[in-house]
Amino acid sequence: MAKTAPHSPQSPIDRLLRIMAKLRDPDGGCEWDLAQDFATIAPYTIEEAYEVADAIAGGDPAAICDELGDLLLQVVFHSRIAADKGLFGFDDVATAISDKMERRHPHIFGDVRADDVRLQWEQIKAAERASDGPQGALAGVALSLPALLRAQKLSARAARVGFDWPDASGPRAKIDEELAEVDAAATDAERAEEIGDLLFAIVNHARHLGVDAESALRAANDKFARRFAAVEARAGPDMADLPLDTLEAHWQAVKASERREPGERQI
Repeated sequence: MAKTAPHSPQSPIDRLLRIMAKLRDPDGGCEWDLAQDFATIAPYTIEEAYEVADAIAGGDPAAICDELGDLLLQVVFHSRIAADKGLFGFDDVATAISDKMERRHPHIFGDVRADDVRLQWEQIKAAERASDGPQGALAGVALSLPALLRAQKLSARAARVGFDWPDASGPRAKIDEELAEVDAAATDAERAEEIGDLLFAIVNHARHLGVDAESALRAANDKFARRFAAVEARAGPDMADLPLDTLEAHWQAVKASERREPGERQI
């Protein structure tokens, strides 16, 4: 298949941009697409990003391609909304990210040598934030991130400026401290607050152990769902009427029947 030049009249991205322009055309466009704005589309953007991650986890190239298309549509949609408001367009988005990637990789696109590429990346990002005016170390950690992922990023940002334990024993002890405070909580509001503190402490401990907490919990969710479905299959349609010890026996049987991967600990 012959490849078209980027942004040629026949390029796939130009076709997609024309489709979105037609959908947003006040004269004959789609009523639903015309009614959307940044805020109403944002949840779909987040959802599509997770569907890309699910497709990657599934290992199906066709599904990954399909979901990446859905995610690209979100970028095009937001860009069209902005263009309709006279704010910016798709080319501005593409130019901005191209400029940023070249700026953040001077060892590739410039003549700057870097012994620690990751450190250089962080220093450049910090300089970019500083150019926007005085900001704290936690500036730029998006509020809309999943809570577990945001906790991980917040604690990592704080660690960069020295606000951290020297090793994993500190956050591990903090887990015990927070769990005790959960047990001591006297009201629902106190329990909710202390559970939040406990979760944050667990995420911090995971970071010290080099574990991505978001990915770890996602894997645990998938494992529980898989095993629970197997329990349902064993228990049959009257599962809700079975005693707990019978359900526990089914659960243990499912765990025993699974082929254990090296290093996997059963729950």
